[in-house]
Amino acid sequence: IRCTRTQPKTQRARATAPARARARMMASDLRLPGATGAEQVPAAEIPAPDTAGVAQINIEKVLDELDRELVALTPVKRRLREIAALLVVDRMREAAGLQAGRPNLHMSFTGNPGTGKTTVAMRIAEILHRLGYIQRNHVIAVTRDDLVGQYVGHTAPKTKEVLKRAYGGVLFIDEAYYLYRPENERDYGVEAVEILLQVMENERDRLVVIFAGYADRMDEFFRLNPGMASRVAHHIDFPDYSADELAEIGNRMLTAERYELSPEADRTFREYLSLRMGQPRFAHARSVRNAIERARLRQANRIYDRLLEGEQPTTEQLMVIEAEDIRASRVFQTDQEEG
Repeated sequence: IRCTRTQPKTQRARATAPARARARMMASDLRLPGATGAEQVPAAEIPAPDTAGVAQINIEKVLDELDRELVALTPVKRRLREIAALLVVDRMREAAGLQAGRPNLHMSFTGNPGTGKTTVAMRIAEILHRLGYIQRNHVIAVTRDDLVGQYVGHTAPKTKEVLKRAYGGVLFIDEAYYLYRPENERDYGVEAVEILLQVMENERDRLVVIFAGYADRMDEFFRLNPGMASRVAHHIDFPDYSADELAEIGNRMLTAERYELSPEADRTFREYLSLRMGQPRFAHARSVRNAIERARLRQANRIYDRLLEGEQPTTEQLMVIEAEDIRASRVFQTDQEEG
C-alpha cells in the first residue's frame, strides 16, 4: 500500500506554478492567427440570404445514418439534432450577412463504456466538416497517456504533438478526469490541462474538444477545473442500454456479418445478456460484440470438427449460430465473472 503525502495548499500552488507557466507559453506557441470580425451592416442594407448552398448540405443524411447505426439513445440523438439545427441556421445567418460569433462547440459526453460515445463523436465530426466548422472530417481519440509525460518537460511536447494531429478536426479525450490528479503533487497532468484550456479558448475555430467518461467523475473533474467547465457548451449524457436494446444491437452485428441466431440461440442470447449485465466489467455494446465474436469462434470450431468427420456444411449451417455456441460461455457458470 502506497501512502501519498499531500502538500499544504500554498506549497502545491508554488509547485504547479512552473507547470502553468510552461503551459501558457506552449499554448501561445500553438496559437494561430484568426479571422478579424466584419463590420456591422445596417439591417436595411442586408441583402436577401443566399442559403441555397447551406440547404444542399445534407445533414439529415448523417443524422439518419446515426439513427440506423445506433439503437435507442433517443435523448442523445435529440440533442445532436438540436446542435445540428443551430449550426445550419448559423450558416444561413452568415449567408444573410448577419455576423455573429462562432458558437462554442466543445462538448462533454458522459456515460458508461460501450454506450456509443465514440460513434457519436465521429458523426459530429462529419456534420461539423460538412458545414465548414472544421477543416477535416477526422477524430483523434486519446487518453491521459497520450498527453501527460512522466518527467519535467515531457508533458508539453506530448500535448503539442497530439494537438497538431487533431488540428482541423475533433480531439476526443476519453476518461478525461485522469488528466488531473490533485492528490499527487508530482503529477504533470495539470500542465496538459492548462495547455488545453488555452487552446480551447484561443483556437476554438480550429479545433473541437470532446471530453468523455463516467458522469460522476466528469462532474468532479469540472468542479476541480472550473475554467474547463466554462469552456464546454454541450453536455450530453448517454443512458445505459436495456436488455432488449442490447439484443437488437447483437442481431444488427450478426446481420452485418451475414450470421443469424437460431430461435433457441436467440432465447439463450437474451438469457446471456441478463446474466452478463449484472457482472463486473460489463461494457454494453462492447460486451455484446465480444460475446458475438466468441459465439462465432465456437460455431467455427463446431463446424470444423464435423468437417474433419467428413460432413460438409450447408450455407445455412455456415450462417446460423446455435444455442450451444452461446451457452458454452463462462457467464452461465456461477463461479465465473466473464466468458
